[in-house]
Amino acid sequence: MDIDVIFDETIFLLEKVRDKYKDKITEVAEKIYECFKRGNKLLVCGNGGSSADAQHISAEFVNRFRIERKPLPAIALTTDTSIITSIGNDYSFNEIFSKQVLALGKEGDVLLGISTSGRSKNVINALKTARELGLTTIGLSGDYADEMGKLCDHYIYVPSKNTPRIQEAHLLIEHTICELIDQFWRKDNL
Repeated sequence: MDIDVIFDETIFLLEKVRDKYKDKITEVAEKIYECFKRGNKLLVCGNGGSSADAQHISAEFVNRFRIERKPLPAIALTTDTSIITSIGNDYSFNEIFSKQVLALGKEGDVLLGISTSGRSKNVINALKTARELGLTTIGLSGDYADEMGKLCDHYIYVPSKNTPRIQEAHLLIEHTICELIDQFWRKDNL
């Protein structure tokens, strides 16, 4: 495949996502910011590349993104190998995130589930558990996934089946959310 084709595909998809979800991305950033302002936390989960995204976005909040501000409480549910492997061994890989949501989540928190396919059973189970506990649920996926979409208070799907392009769009969405939250923080703390 030609490099120009790869870049053109990505640019086209990012423009499509921007045009479709500009207001929704702002709304999601506002929900997460409100969660932080109330003293609640963000939980994030995903598999594979989405697992790396969960860790990446959590680090942007706990450390900082573009401005100096206090650390914000975000936890990637993908990082503790002892928890993940014990749940996977004793119960099921499908429960590795939902059991952590049960242990760590409380009403007022936010769960961000990331799945390029939108069909990751462990992400779906985490979203189900989060809803039962009264967490706000946010989902990022590739092409629309019915079950995941129904479990999310806020659902953004990238209209593609091309995994690398979906992941690139997810990262831009995640960084945009971080940047908007920095802007909200700056405005409230002048």
